Amino acid sequence: MTEKRIRQILDDVAAGSMTPAAAFKLIGELPFEDLGFAKLDSHRSVRRGIPEAVFGEGKTADQLVAIGRRVLASGTNLIITRLAADKARIVKRKIRALVYHRDARIGAVVKERRKPSGRGIVMVLSAGTSDIPVAEEAALCAELFGNRVARVYDVGVAGIHRLTANLEVIRDASVLIVVAGMEGALPSVVAGLVDKPVIAVPTSVGYGASMGGLAALLGMLNSCASGVTVVNIDNGFGAALAATLINRVGIERDGS
Repeated sequence: MTEKRIRQILDDVAAGSMTPAAAFKLIGELPFEDLGFAKLDSHRSVRRGIPEAVFGEGKTADQLVAIGRRVLASGTNLIITRLAADKARIVKRKIRALVYHRDARIGAVVKERRKPSGRGIVMVLSAGTSDIPVAEEAALCAELFGNRVARVYDVGVAGIHRLTANLEVIRDASVLIVVAGMEGALPSVVAGLVDKPVIAVPTSVGYGASMGGLAALLGMLNSCASGVTVVNIDNGFGAALAATLINRVGIERDGS
């Protein structure tokens, strides 16, 4: 159930084209729907302006199909993160409208495309090509949440001239999501060069001593540049949500 749909129901009741009983039946699933193995937070898009996303790892294809069908029945866009390609093929047989974005490992059905909103552009930077899957999760989610998104990939500190060559466009962004593995140095460098919020995303990319992204995470938490916000390892989705909320500050939601 979206905010726009609830407003439409209330308008219909006020106009006399829908009875209060019919309206109550339509919104009776709020604030959540219990499927037994999952409780769908169908009210989240009303509270936060962003629909509930489904974490694909650890769920069976049948569970994802059942959840996906109920999400779509509520009128909300379906977003499944961390969806493996083999599982996506199974889900798509049952939910034909599902579009699988392989680089981002996201399956999505967009029933209603959000109008671009926010103060400006959310810029996603990746330190290396190996960080692109996490960067694409962040970029695609930010787009699905209604942001204008730009990407600049493979601009890590091993060749800092690649970053400085893009500084003009980077400085035009309203919020920056900076994705890096190895030692996780890129967010510190970027934060020292711009006056915009920087959300750092450590990735699990790196050799043994990177400890599955822990080295990058600790490096970002200990950033010499002040004001860097850090999300969990490989959490592109979380970075996109944080960037969306920052980008919307002071802007009134229109319910679309």
